[in-house]
Order: sequence, then C-alpha cells, then structure tokens
Amino acid sequence: MSDLEFRSARTLDLDVMVLYRLLRLRVDVFVVEQQCPYPDLDGRDLEPGARQLWLERGGEIAATLRLLRDVDGTARIGRLCAAKAERGSGAAVRLMEHALELVGDAPCILDAQEPLEDWYGRFGFRRAGETYLEDGIPHVEMRRPPAPVAAG
Repeated sequence: MSDLEFRSARTLDLDVMVLYRLLRLRVDVFVVEQQCPYPDLDGRDLEPGARQLWLERGGEIAATLRLLRDVDGTARIGRLCAAKAERGSGAAVRLMEHALELVGDAPCILDAQEPLEDWYGRFGFRRAGETYLEDGIPHVEMRRPPAPVAAG
C-alpha cells in the first residue's frame, strides 16, 4: 500500500478535473454499480467547509470520501467508496484512518449501508438508530463519540 498517495482539499479549492474524477468514481459505484439512481450532487459538496479526501495509486483515484460539518459542528463522513480494482487492498481503511485523524477527538457521524456496520465498527462507530431504507438500500446511522476528556 506504500504507493497510495493521500490527498485532501476543500471542494471549492479543487481543480475541476480532480473534482470530476472524484465525482465520477462516486457515480460509478453508487449509481451505476449499485443500480441506485439517487441525487449524489446534494449541494453539501459546495458547503464552505466541505472537504474531499482521496487516495491515488499511479495517478488513478483508488478511494474517496467527503468530510462535512453538520449544523451542530459534528463531523460527518460520507460518500466513501473505492474503485473496483482497489477493493480488498486496504485503501478504504487507510482513507478512513486519514479522515479520522482530521476529525480528531470530536464526535463523528455517518450513514452506513447496513452490511458495512461491522466494518465501520472497527473505527469506533456504533449504531445510533434503527435500520432505514435509503434508495432501496438498508442503512443505519452510526456515531463515534468524542474521546473522553482526561481528568487533570
């Protein structure tokens, strides 16, 4: 995995070609592969603090996710996906680790496809509600609580 290069930028600062490649991977995975027509372009990528995180291997996008802040300041991870050729390579794990380094000890939330609940659990996320259908796919809200404050 040493040839994976981590990248991060505010969406509004991205070169249009990089943004296109990131969005193309999201559409390829979530819309085409999962046969789930949904509005990936929901406006949240344009929020001033929205960040795109991705890994590249040999100039190709290996995996991507977006990092947002909800109105209450809670970090929100979403749109995590990996290129088909990268699945099982550890790229998604490495990308989540980078995202959580940026989040730090703050609380974080995500909406996971239910079959990935255990996968997200390895990063400290826990189910925070009942299963719900989103675009025909079972999802579950998951939260990672803030790190405990050390007594001083």
